[in-house]
Amino acid sequence: MLRMGVDLGGTKIELVALNEDGHELFRKRIPTPREYQATLAAIESLVVEAETTLGMTGTVGVGIPGVISPFSGLVKNANSTWINGHPLDVDLGQQLDREVRVANDANCFAVSEAVDGAAAGKGMVFGVIIGTGCGAGLAINGKVHGGNNGIGGEWGHNPLPWMTADEFNSTQCFCGNQDCIETFISGTGFVRDYKAAGGDAPSGIEIAQRMAQGETLATAAFNRYIDRLARALAHVINVLDPDVIVLGGGVSNIEAIYPLLPDVLPKYVLGGECRTPVVQNMYGGSSGVRGAAWLW
Repeated sequence: MLRMGVDLGGTKIELVALNEDGHELFRKRIPTPREYQATLAAIESLVVEAETTLGMTGTVGVGIPGVISPFSGLVKNANSTWINGHPLDVDLGQQLDREVRVANDANCFAVSEAVDGAAAGKGMVFGVIIGTGCGAGLAINGKVHGGNNGIGGEWGHNPLPWMTADEFNSTQCFCGNQDCIETFISGTGFVRDYKAAGGDAPSGIEIAQRMAQGETLATAAFNRYIDRLARALAHVINVLDPDVIVLGGGVSNIEAIYPLLPDVLPKYVLGGECRTPVVQNMYGGSSGVRGAAWLW
């Protein structure tokens, strides 16, 4: 059986085709046309090319930077704004003459890592993408848990827990609220905090490199970051107690996170004990598109 996954991003559309065992048979990436009908046509062209090249037809799953409302059936919350307000799964299904499954890209990431990635075989997987922003998804037994409102995993837009006096009312999030977890633990938030303390670096990776070189400002910023990440994830553990937490996105490439975080988590997890594994993803930037394929 051929499974095709599509990652619909703001700047690129990527398709990957997998066989039954998860081996990649086809991959192609094209620029995203910033218009709805053109986006549908672009996805259709990729599916047709993959099936023509491989000489077989298959299922189609699509990961989007938003969700399809379970109430209206329309895309909402997508930063690729031209798909908002449209029944993407229905319209694409009509063009491809088959059912198309659509899920949030962070949920696709969680599914990918749960099926055959860093969390393979685990029952409940919380997948976190930490990059320019901060998103998360939940996979249970290898399947997306979107929730009754279609927003399962959107923990990045809860307030940072156990805020200190200087953190309270200190950030403004694009969602309209203050002090969201995203504004503190995204790569953007990490850099913002470092610069506010007097540092100057373009990325979290660069801050980590300066920390490794012994810079005091970078070390202090990283310690604050680890503490905030631990607080944010402790909330998840207290509510869901997942079998494993998988980190993705650019910040997940900071290796120093993984030995330090387990020492800080018990400080905030109820009961003072925590052995929840927090691991780096296996498939990197390919996890989302692979997870879209695994929606089937």
